[in-house]
Order: sequence, then C-alpha cells, then structure tokens
Amino acid sequence: MTNGNPYAFHVRPDMRQGLASELPLPTRLVSNEEFPPLPQTAAQRRVEDHILAEAARLAPRLGLSRRDFLRTSGGMATSLLAMNAVFGRFFDVLPVEAAEPSAFRERKGDAFFIFDLQLHYVGAGYDPNNDEAARRGVTKMALLGLRRNSRRLNPKLAADQGTLADLAWSNMVKEVFFDSETDIGLISTPPGPYPQEAVVPPKEMTHIRNEINRVTQSRRMLAHGLIAPQLGQADLDFMSEQAAVLKVDAWKGYTGAAPKGFDRGWFVDDEKIAYPMLERARKLGVKRICLHKGLPLGPVADYNHPRDVIKAARDFPDLDFLLYHAGLLTVPRTAAADVPWTTEFCQMKKKEPALTNIYMELGSTFGQLATTNPTACAHLLGQVIDAFGADHVLWGTDSIWYGTPQWQIEAFRRFEIPPALIDAHGYKPLTRQVKEQIFGLNAARVFSVDVRAKRNEIPKDYLTRMKMTYLDEGPAPSHRFYGWTA
Repeated sequence: MTNGNPYAFHVRPDMRQGLASELPLPTRLVSNEEFPPLPQTAAQRRVEDHILAEAARLAPRLGLSRRDFLRTSGGMATSLLAMNAVFGRFFDVLPVEAAEPSAFRERKGDAFFIFDLQLHYVGAGYDPNNDEAARRGVTKMALLGLRRNSRRLNPKLAADQGTLADLAWSNMVKEVFFDSETDIGLISTPPGPYPQEAVVPPKEMTHIRNEINRVTQSRRMLAHGLIAPQLGQADLDFMSEQAAVLKVDAWKGYTGAAPKGFDRGWFVDDEKIAYPMLERARKLGVKRICLHKGLPLGPVADYNHPRDVIKAARDFPDLDFLLYHAGLLTVPRTAAADVPWTTEFCQMKKKEPALTNIYMELGSTFGQLATTNPTACAHLLGQVIDAFGADHVLWGTDSIWYGTPQWQIEAFRRFEIPPALIDAHGYKPLTRQVKEQIFGLNAARVFSVDVRAKRNEIPKDYLTRMKMTYLDEGPAPSHRFYGWTA
C-alpha cells in the first residue's frame, strides 16, 4: 500500500508516469492505481514494433509523416493488423484498410449506439498536495504521474509534462464526446475517506451531468451517487440527500474500500451492514447498484470477489446489480480458459438460472485483455455471455485513464472469438446484434434511456470558455493515456 492511502498499491520510483505516444492504442497496461499494472510483455513489445515499422512503410506512400498516419483510420487498421500478427486473428481487419480510408469506412459498418458506463476525471476541488486529499482513493503520485516518458517512441514528446488539467472534466468531455463515438456516459469516481470527499464528490458529478445536458439540451451524461454502508445511519442519510437533491442515476460502491476509521471492506450480502443500504436504495427508487468487483482494491482482496452478489441479488430481485470490471482478478498470463474470479463467478451464476438482475460491465477489463491477452479476452466474453446472456453485458471503458474511448470502441467493433474457441467451448459468436446490445442497448434498458432520442453535440466554444483548447479543424485525438504504466 502507498503510505496514507488504504486503497492504492505501492508505486515504485521507476514506474513510468503516464504515456503519450504515436500509437492509436496502448501496448502496455494502463492503471488508475486501483490495481498494479504489469510490465510490458514481450508480445506487446512486438506489437508496438510492428505498428511503428508498418506505419513507417505506409506513411510516405500516402504523403504523411508516421505520426500523422497513425492518427488516421489507417493507423488503427495497422494497429489491429499488428495485434493479429502477434496474437493470432482476433480482429476482423484487412490489409487494404491500412492504406485505403474508404475500405476502412466500408468495413466499419453502420454506427452503434454507445453508452459508456464508466467515465472518470479528477474533481475541480481535489488538491493532491494535501495529505488528507491524498487519501481519497488515488494517490498524489498517481494524479501527478502524467509525465509522458516516450523518448523511445518520439523524442519530441520527452518534454511533455502532464498537469491536473489533463484530468479535468473538460478534457474528459473532449476525449469522450469529441474524439470518440460515445453517445452517453456515466460519471464515476474512486472512493474517498467519506463519500462527500471522493476524488469527484457526488455534488460535482451531478453538477457536471446537469451542465452538459443543459448545454446540449439532450441527455448525454448521467452521474453516480456514492455508498459506504459501513457508515451506517450516516450513509443512509446521505443516500436520501443524494436521491432527493442531486437526483443521482445509480449508486457506486467499492466493497474493498474502507472509509476513514475502518480497516476493511464489506460484503454486499452482509445482512447487517449492506442490507439496510439496499433497502434504502429500494425505498428511494434508485435501484441500480454499481459495484467495483475484481481488480482488488483495498487492504483485503477478498472483499472485491463477486461471489457475494449472488445472495444479495436473490434477496433483492427488484434491484439491478452492475458489476464493474466483470469481476476480473487480474490479466491472466496464459491462454487457459480459467479467467481468475470471472470464470468462477460465471459458474456460480449458471447454478442460479432464475437470477436476471446481475449485469457484467467491461470497464478496464476489455481494454486490458484485448491488448495483453486476447485469448483470455475471448474466454471472458464467451463465458459472461453464456452465463448471464448477451443482454446482461454492459460497455464501459474506464476512460479518461485510457485516453479517448475510441480505440476501445474500434477494437471491440472488430473483435471476434476465434472459431476454434467457439467449437471447443461452445461460445456464441460476437455478431453485430450481440455487439449492439453490449455497446449500448442493454444499458439503455437498465437506465431507461430512449435510444431513438436526438442527442445534440456539445459545442466546442463551450469548452473554449472553460479554457479548454481544441482544434476546430477536424478531430485531434491525443493518443494519450492518463493512468500509470509499469
């Protein structure tokens, strides 16, 4: 653990602090410090080298620099082709798409409705230099860890020094709504010593939601409220305030986190601690319970295991339990079908076929697995769809830590479960219909969102007034990843 922070792991001095590169997608794990990132694997390094070599070969033919080429659809196609070359064919992409933008557009197909259930930024009032603030779920080192050490990729980026402005809500809006196809997002936050003192307190989350929806005159953003049931009556009272005054859209809980004065987490099936909170959620009419499950956070890893959700979901059939990170323990090192924690939980769910109120969310999980171990990614997707149904899997990206969500959108749009795995394990193919459900239709149903409603764009001058720089002449994706890399 980091001193003073019961949630974070110890950050080594030699950890790379953030990453900016020419690459359209990360070739190493990125962490917001809720979990320790693994070092770059040999396979990821080969992917990286392959992308840069192919970009250097193709860019001159198109009259572009390598860096500019990698910002085009050809750069994304080249990246997915490199993944196939190293890991085997997991992405439906053809070589012609790297050189022909029209081919990329044609094979991309019609747009999806995309509802991202996990968006992050750092609150305006957060002071990483304040010792008390540094206990709010992410350490000072993580928030200031934005220097982009990418000399090997591009020496010109060596002087690129990150600031907290990179993690502000305005940059999150730019990365999510300007530079990706995301239609609707749900603001989340790491935990804090108390819910009112989180990295982004509920009052700010709902204020940003209201501002964005006001300026667009449409529903583009939703916001979490926070729960910490160890606090007892104080938590119940704050839940009532959040529902009545802030009109929160869902509850976010970290079962591994310990509020100030407590030394451990909680289980959602604890009838003494958690059930009063669930009963209050039911009474308040905010019946979406979003739980951090997997990616162990806090002093005791076991509190993050999803097994406790089964009994709670059985006892509260009118509440929806949304399991963030799909219960994934960590990125598997092998191609085995046993995905730590998630496989076990899927087996538990299959023994409870009558349960229909548990949903598996893919934030961080898809991004990590797809770029590190696509075989494990295929197993996880195949298993959660088999156990919970394609209509109970939800899209999330954990951005802004991963930069713009667009690379994850492109990767999932093209991701396939290989036929050999389908034949061996009985997985269902990732058809367009399945992806439509996961990308947004499932979340729209859970959050009562009208998919056909018009959603107006966020005007660029609105962010300009908020001192946010943006290029008016077309998209300018940053290719920045704002979390930690090993």
